[in-house]
Amino acid sequence: MSDRRYRIGEVSQRTGLSADTLRYYERIGLLPDVARTASGIRMYGERDLSRLNFIRRAQRMNFSLEEIGVLLRLREDPRHARDEVRALAERKLAEVEASLEELALLRNELSLLLNLCRQGDGSCCPIIEGIEEGTD
Repeated sequence: MSDRRYRIGEVSQRTGLSADTLRYYERIGLLPDVARTASGIRMYGERDLSRLNFIRRAQRMNFSLEEIGVLLRLREDPRHARDEVRALAERKLAEVEASLEELALLRNELSLLLNLCRQGDGSCCPIIEGIEEGTD
């Protein structure tokens, strides 16, 4: 890896993360203490960028920051962490599948209400009635 250093603004542009987010990740330990100049300016290296890209990809996979912290620790020795990583990914997949089921139910309910609205006589609103009568 190159030993090029980047200021926080450059890292923000390269990663799409705000400077506040970068500082927050450092504060909560997702990012190790970033090197600083004598005047205190943060200087990020290639390893920091790699770690931030890993965090972004994990977020897109719907992992929480706490789960990402676990993944980052396991990333240090992936061969010995395989079972734990697999278990975490299996739990995440189960959550995603449950969310998809909920979304499918919501889609069906909204479609039904819209169809009732389109076919109604205009005396009442099936959508409002459906929301009022709906179950949680």
